[in-house]
Amino acid sequence: QVQLAESGGGLVQAGGSLRLSCGMSGRAFSSYVMGWLRQAPGKAREFVAAIQRDGSRNIYADSVKGRFTSSRDNAKSMVYLAMNDLKAEDTAVYYCIAGTSMADPSYRLSDYDYWGQGTQVTVSS
Repeated sequence: QVQLAESGGGLVQAGGSLRLSCGMSGRAFSSYVMGWLRQAPGKAREFVAAIQRDGSRNIYADSVKGRFTSSRDNAKSMVYLAMNDLKAEDTAVYYCIAGTSMADPSYRLSDYDYWGQGTQVTVSS
């Protein structure tokens, strides 16, 4: 069974940076497309970013493109989300997600099979 555990959230001022980490246990990490979604209070879940199994390709939501960068270390079974120039509207719970059925990173949240428990990111303006 796959388990995902996020860390690295916190409180940061607008314009600041945070780096989220997510570790996977239980299965072959390199066989999964990994990604991130977020959910702000009172809002629907939103796709943020995803990265191909070998790290060769990233996709991003338009709202974070140019500010967020996803990376992974298959040897450590870790995926990361570097978030720069944070804005108040980035405040949300961020979840690590994993999918095995798709050939390429997907914007569709329904394509991902596993979620972590989330880490809170709060950006003060």
